[in-house]
Amino acid sequence: MKLAAIDIGSNAIRFQVSTVLDNSPTFLFKKLEYVRFPLRLGHDVFSTGKISAKSIEKFKKLMKAFKLLVELYEVTDYMFCATSAMRESENGPDLAEEVRNELGITINIIDGNREAELINRAISSFLTKKTYLHIDVGGGSTELNLYVDGKKIKTRSFKIGSVRVLEQTDSPAMWEDMERWVKENVKKEYGKVTAVGTGGNISKIFELAKQKPGKTLSIKKVKEIRQMIESYSLEQRIYQLQMNPDRADVIVPASDIYTKVMEWAHAASILVPEVGLKDGIMLYLYEKNTQQKKLEF
Repeated sequence: MKLAAIDIGSNAIRFQVSTVLDNSPTFLFKKLEYVRFPLRLGHDVFSTGKISAKSIEKFKKLMKAFKLLVELYEVTDYMFCATSAMRESENGPDLAEEVRNELGITINIIDGNREAELINRAISSFLTKKTYLHIDVGGGSTELNLYVDGKKIKTRSFKIGSVRVLEQTDSPAMWEDMERWVKENVKKEYGKVTAVGTGGNISKIFELAKQKPGKTLSIKKVKEIRQMIESYSLEQRIYQLQMNPDRADVIVPASDIYTKVMEWAHAASILVPEVGLKDGIMLYLYEKNTQQKKLEF
């Protein structure tokens, strides 16, 4: 079985094809193809409210390329999911409809709760019965999920993201709302809280910290890495720290979101499983294609 997941984010669009190595009761996803294209839809949407004509042209070309790859790899099943930029843009639904009519591709414009639910599928195998606050920072939104005793008890999506903060289109009221939510829901009786970070920026911070997979990173270390990155120019970040240009400018504002949430929750460390929305989509597709009962979407 081959599966393809397409994550249409606010800062970049990710495409992955994996083959499923099924050795019941366990299975693995073996990556066959991965493309990350830096089309920053959030730049248009968070400043003007809609996707520009230039971005629409590039977007359609990209969707056509992904459709060809899906066909070439003879994929069993696939899913295109779009997050905050497309769901907030005036012309996002119209663009999705044009792509469906022109290419026969259905783009699922998902809300913050559905986005969190798919990402949670990917991180659940990394969690124990401790208390965790999952922080997923994207270009346009941050999803927070609280786990207590192995169960997710609270979830919320906020319109705060790395691209919004970089371009100063974030709202002070939304920051206050997020702080209030964390302080009200992460209660002392739940005991010690460990943060769980997903998103490309926290994965890059984890890589720069040279931390071993499966180990946690202290909030102190996250702040040290953030300060080190900030001391570099954008050019130095690209050439010396080997960042993509569209990562180099958003990584500092993204790290601020992680550390602020951690401080509000009194989380001293963060676990970084290095999975995201595309991994959750893969799991959803696998379950859909191996179970008699069709999963709802």
